[in-house]
Amino acid sequence: MEILAQLFPFIILLAIMYFIIIRPQQQQQKRHQEMIEALKKGDKIVTTGGLIAEVRKVEEEFFVARINESTEVKLVKDAISRKYGDEA
Repeated sequence: MEILAQLFPFIILLAIMYFIIIRPQQQQQKRHQEMIEALKKGDKIVTTGGLIAEVRKVEEEFFVARINESTEVKLVKDAISRKYGDEA
């Protein structure tokens, strides 16, 4: 019984860490993944490097995005930070 009493504060600390740090991060990752999956041709995006581009083509692992009238780039889906115009 003493061991349980000694471990109780540690268990409480782990539970607090889970709900303050780990759970919100998992929810944010889920929302980001849903946003990536919902992107379609014509959507404006912001890359992790800060470039603003327009989605031209959606592929399985990549997006083809237009940066300006003459420049198109192929982006890995993980390089998309958010949709342009959406609040952070």
